[in-house]
Amino acid sequence: MTPGATRKILRVDLSRGDLREEELPEIFWRAYLGGQGFVAYTLMREMKAGVDPLGPDNVLVLATGVLTGYPFSGSGRNSVGARSPLTGAFGCADVGGWWGAELRRAGYDAMVIRGESAHPVYLQVKDGQPQLRDARAFQGRPTAEVQQAIREQMGDERVRIAQCGPAGERLVKFACIINDLRHAAGRTGMGAVMGAKKLRAVAVRGRATPGVADAERLQAMSRAMARRLRDEDTALTELGTPGVLMPLHLGGGLPTRNFRQGHFEGAERLSAQALNAGPLVGRDSCYACAASCKRIVKMGPPWEVDAAYGGPEYETLAALGSLCGVDDLEAVCKGHEIANAQGLDTISAGVAIAFAMEAAELGILDATSAGAARELRFGNAQAMVELLRSIASRQGLGELLGEGVSAAARRLGRRAEPLAMAIKGQEVPMHEPRFKPGLGLGYAVSPTGADHCHNLHDTYYEKPGRGVEGLATLGVYGPVPRADTGPAKLRLYWAASTVRHLNNCLGVCNFIPWTPQDLRDLTAAVTGWNVSLHELVQGAERSINLARCFNLREGFTAGDDRLPERLHQPFADGPLAGEGLDRAAFERMRARYYELMGWDGRGRPTAGRLMALGLEEFVSEF
Repeated sequence: MTPGATRKILRVDLSRGDLREEELPEIFWRAYLGGQGFVAYTLMREMKAGVDPLGPDNVLVLATGVLTGYPFSGSGRNSVGARSPLTGAFGCADVGGWWGAELRRAGYDAMVIRGESAHPVYLQVKDGQPQLRDARAFQGRPTAEVQQAIREQMGDERVRIAQCGPAGERLVKFACIINDLRHAAGRTGMGAVMGAKKLRAVAVRGRATPGVADAERLQAMSRAMARRLRDEDTALTELGTPGVLMPLHLGGGLPTRNFRQGHFEGAERLSAQALNAGPLVGRDSCYACAASCKRIVKMGPPWEVDAAYGGPEYETLAALGSLCGVDDLEAVCKGHEIANAQGLDTISAGVAIAFAMEAAELGILDATSAGAARELRFGNAQAMVELLRSIASRQGLGELLGEGVSAAARRLGRRAEPLAMAIKGQEVPMHEPRFKPGLGLGYAVSPTGADHCHNLHDTYYEKPGRGVEGLATLGVYGPVPRADTGPAKLRLYWAASTVRHLNNCLGVCNFIPWTPQDLRDLTAAVTGWNVSLHELVQGAERSINLARCFNLREGFTAGDDRLPERLHQPFADGPLAGEGLDRAAFERMRARYYELMGWDGRGRPTAGRLMALGLEEFVSEF
């Protein structure tokens, strides 16, 4: 296989049942790098403005990056994109596991899927041979049952499967795509797009070995990182992402009771330490990764949690836990299982449930509307679990909340609208802008709505260490205080967020501490390209600017780059009592960010900026 890419994409027209292969030139992959870059280019180039996100004209893209599927830690990522049914904006989610690596082994770098099948189908790709197969028997069945049934049909237990789940079939606006039962392309409602197309799953299996230009160099870098993860950066394996819960609580940045507070009295009962001492039965990893940061939990009655679905990440523990005032770890683990079995984004689901709890507290909703006469209030674990099931099934209050909190608040009226913690229609993740102001800027300007994965986490760079040192090649030469909102923070935001966008293009995990220079060296070793770090940064900036152009074309403006009012209000108590994200400071940051990006005062990329990035074909649209 060609080093760095097969260069082949599979084009699928579900309306016609047509499958065809296309090969793109090397220069295209060098410019866009795959992943998020491929998604952004494809959506801008191949889809008209204003298409119905749940209609046949929406284009669903599944893409690996040029580094996906190579034998080094962090290489198990792929991107999924379309116009988001949740926001109407650029939709893109990134996911780990084994599916992306297997797609490359099966012969393709990406899939571009359009149309709508007349009945449920799944796409099978085995060693470069694609085929659409009937999936009517899978309707409404949880993801584990569907995975096993497909593996039996294909006669191979090593088939890797990405699927939308019953929530996607029922068009829950924040339904996600689940890889291998345990890994979620969680944000922007990509599962609903897949469900609307009646495409239940994409099953891939391949035996080809991706080509590599300099295997010796790649192996040396891979072994060095594996040693580092084993001997030095051990917290990722020992605690996983839940390890950040207690530090955020102690610092005052743990979202609690629908973002009314930043600390939670039940935090210790939700912590990584409590998870390790309780329901944890194992650890899991993604393709070729030495970190083993994934949790596996199993429980008996009364909750009965199946270990096949893995275990909760930090986002889930906070979204279904502290955000809902729930400190019952076993109930949160059950919520995680329901979400993975049904195909729900736990961030959006948790924000929706917390919104409903506060609305009930204020008398906007019936306090027993969670079902089964359970009182809908903060801290009621049973109500949280039942409402999660209702959302997945689109029954009762779940029908309303399944539209997302922005839409739900509009339907409930003015009193409910301030309770909706969403940006551009996407629910806010479990990181506090009042604790991390640079992250607040990132939430506002993100093309997908509030997102933590391509964002700055201010606290990681407030002290000397590898985080700051790793950005020296991008002009960050020292720590920046957590609460700073000046020019130094803007430079830091640009550098850190650009690297995260770069990771999403290349198909590399943000949790593995590869530096920008490492990414250059990995890319050179895999592809043989004499690539510079500047060239890779430009690739990431192409994806950022194309996503911005997509949103402008869909009618979004600088006025959509804002935070919910609550996130500007100071905390009333806790470690950050009296501290908020000052509105004037935020607006200065946003204006300076536009300038830094080469955008005009209305947040629009200038013609010169697009031409500098080689995107002149899109200038005429603006």
